[in-house]
Amino acid sequence: MNRTFADLLPTEVDAQGLADLRPLTRIDDLLALLARWVERGWLRALDKAFVAFLAEQTPQADPLVLLAAALTSHQLGHGHVCLDLGQTLEAPDFALSLPPEGDPLKGALLLPSTLLANLDVEAWRRTVEASELVAGASDVAGAAHQRPLVLAGQRLYLRRYWAYERRIDQALRLRLAHLEPGAADLPARLTHLFGSPAAGRIDWQKLACALATRRSFSIVTGGPGTGKTTTVVRLLALLQGPAVEAGKPLRIRLAAPTGKAAARLTESISGQVRQLDVPLNVRERIPVEVTTVHRLLGSRPGTRHFRHHPGNLLPLDVLVVDEASMIDLEMMANLLDALPLRARLVLLGDKDQLASVEAGAVLGDLCRDAEAGRYSPATLEWLQQVSGEPLAGSGLEVGSEAEYPLAQQVVMLRHSRRFGEDSGIGRLANLVNAQEAEPARALLRGGEFADLFALAIKGEQDQALQALLLDGHGQAHGYRHYFQTLHQQRPAAATALGDSLWEGWARQVLDAFDTFQLLCAVRKGPWGVEGLNQRATQALLGAGLIDNDHQWYEGRPVLMTRNDYGLGLMNGDIGITLRLPETDGDTRQVLRVAFPRNDGSGGVRFILPSRLNDVETVYAMTVHKSQGSEFEHTALVLPDALNPVLTKELIYTGITRAKQWFTLLEPRAGVFEEAARRKVKRLSGLMLAL
Repeated sequence: MNRTFADLLPTEVDAQGLADLRPLTRIDDLLALLARWVERGWLRALDKAFVAFLAEQTPQADPLVLLAAALTSHQLGHGHVCLDLGQTLEAPDFALSLPPEGDPLKGALLLPSTLLANLDVEAWRRTVEASELVAGASDVAGAAHQRPLVLAGQRLYLRRYWAYERRIDQALRLRLAHLEPGAADLPARLTHLFGSPAAGRIDWQKLACALATRRSFSIVTGGPGTGKTTTVVRLLALLQGPAVEAGKPLRIRLAAPTGKAAARLTESISGQVRQLDVPLNVRERIPVEVTTVHRLLGSRPGTRHFRHHPGNLLPLDVLVVDEASMIDLEMMANLLDALPLRARLVLLGDKDQLASVEAGAVLGDLCRDAEAGRYSPATLEWLQQVSGEPLAGSGLEVGSEAEYPLAQQVVMLRHSRRFGEDSGIGRLANLVNAQEAEPARALLRGGEFADLFALAIKGEQDQALQALLLDGHGQAHGYRHYFQTLHQQRPAAATALGDSLWEGWARQVLDAFDTFQLLCAVRKGPWGVEGLNQRATQALLGAGLIDNDHQWYEGRPVLMTRNDYGLGLMNGDIGITLRLPETDGDTRQVLRVAFPRNDGSGGVRFILPSRLNDVETVYAMTVHKSQGSEFEHTALVLPDALNPVLTKELIYTGITRAKQWFTLLEPRAGVFEEAARRKVKRLSGLMLAL
């Protein structure tokens, strides 16, 4: 029998509310409410369609189960792998991020907090558990293996995401189960690559390399400038050296989640490999070209499938994946499925950065013990033997290998070479990461560091914002700088298109654009990407730096929002619109978009705007989109109200995109502190058993 929703509504509901929102007594009432949520942008159309499909397949389904299914699907859109029934009932509106950011009429629809106000978590769990749409966690391989939902305790999953978690869990258990044979002269090789131990300071890079030789899975995590790339280059030399000497060189591949991250790693690794103090035949066997994870797996456009899978494994012996914090649950499951069991997988990334845009926080889940260490006595003893590093006073917590098997293969790099003691950016990032909101505010206010700025914005039309966008402040550039490069360095109009001068000029403009970037926490509203891109465009138009604000104009920076394999452009790639000769020897000029090549060559390619379907203007971008990028001057704009996306991870990620200067822009006081006190909590069950 269909449950009535009338009993779930509080008794104090005003007459207008009841007249407008009528208690939900049937599945049709639930679907009608969900349709209204979709119309207002509270739910995705996909979420409602999923519930409609379930209702069609199971007409007798309890509306409470269908509501849970809708919210589970909705949570995926917010990065959560599952719906936690208990946490949802504790604070429904906040847990579900409903109403969403930027909704001006928050009270016009029935809120989750009203709908769920009188619902008991145990009653909800029992109702869900009894449904023929739901399989128990212990019964997913049995008679209920086709059911679309899986319940594990109070966590409700879509079956596919439950399967992703289990595949990752199983793959990592297999990789952690046995030790790999290491080189007999490992201590000597480590000393050759890193030098002898220094008194009073632990070489965490050396320890990371040592641990990575023990098993076929390892993680190296650390903040900006801690030497993750340096570590992995030396690790590859450590692994490849004995293999080359034995006449069996390893097949090594390097990958990153985005084209921009791949290009940055290619450039960084190329320089470091050239400086390696190893025999030439070893150096030549260390690859410097980095591909995207999608390209590595052989993505099939229009499907979720890849060319490489359990039936067609990747032909490699070692895989290194950089910027692993950006890898979502589904991609990690596919990557592990396609990896030979004996192949080594090394993940690099900053565990404190924002998690992937898609569902899951894989690196954060796997690095949960990184700071404490929790190495077993046997692991600590082995590390001291092979590295010579004195770990007795390291401050690491000692754990049991049986209790913390994953921790034995995770190393956190702790010394930043980019942000030293004299870096305000580094100190601010550390305070935010530690959720020390008041000291972070005092640092911004104190004026002690020349690389930190804070600007209170008095309304949307504040001229201080326009001044920052155009000219920055002090030595820190704004957007005028790259327009000056565009105009002042332009080759003569008579220069042929094929002349390298055009490519060199385009490279200069792209590099100049990277000197400043405006970052936003949200997309909508006056302080989101959409509003600030419009404001920046108008400021540039008013300053005479652009000649129109139509869709395409010279100087327009654009961001790829989807992968385009036909053009070889990846989601996150940034290009600048430039006016170039139409053909060689032609004085007429047309607009083309210059994108940096993602092969580490430093080259540029030109694409006609008409071929770019999935791009948006990028004077402002979300912090999420900025991951894998760095800018000389970064300005982070916070919204004027607290929002579920505002967390210390978002603030930390925004701060650490800055190499030389960081500016915080605040329309309302206090939001920064509130955000710094909050931590991302993405719901998942990954590695709970470990």
